[in-house]
Amino acid sequence: KFMCEPVDTEPHSLTDFDREVDALRQLLSVRGLMSVDELRRGVEAIPEADYLRLGYYQRWIRSITDNLLRRGVITEAELRAALEGP
Repeated sequence: KFMCEPVDTEPHSLTDFDREVDALRQLLSVRGLMSVDELRRGVEAIPEADYLRLGYYQRWIRSITDNLLRRGVITEAELRAALEGP
């Protein structure tokens, strides 16, 4: 059973986060580290409860993170350290 809501088709502004995630996706693509298909598969693999809780670009960053971890581009320790900050 899916929880469907009406789709907002009105134009909206992108946040800085949205732009940064899109830029990261483009850089990873140019460097051959992740394809759009991998991004899509990663988004589709997000468990339903998480998928419904996350926004559009939050789903992208989740997919990007999962792909980079899976490919060994980053480690979980590196990710944790980066999230903890300086």
